Amino acid sequence: MHIEDVPLSGLPIRLAQFMKLANLVESGADAKTVVAAGDVDVNGEVELRRGRQLVAGDVVSVGAARARVVQG
Repeated sequence: MHIEDVPLSGLPIRLAQFMKLANLVESGADAKTVVAAGDVDVNGEVELRRGRQLVAGDVVSVGAARARVVQG
């Protein structure tokens, strides 16, 4: 399965913000909905906190889409 690397300069970053930047969702409202529904995995584990702090190397999955936080 393909993982899209998303380079970021300001880390850590909140899950909902990263999901928007990585185009995993279209808006903050969408992020809130999919996180609350339990449809988001961080490093293979279901994450229910949209404010979770992500660091370099974390992989976020929403459905079949996957994106990795990269320091850049």
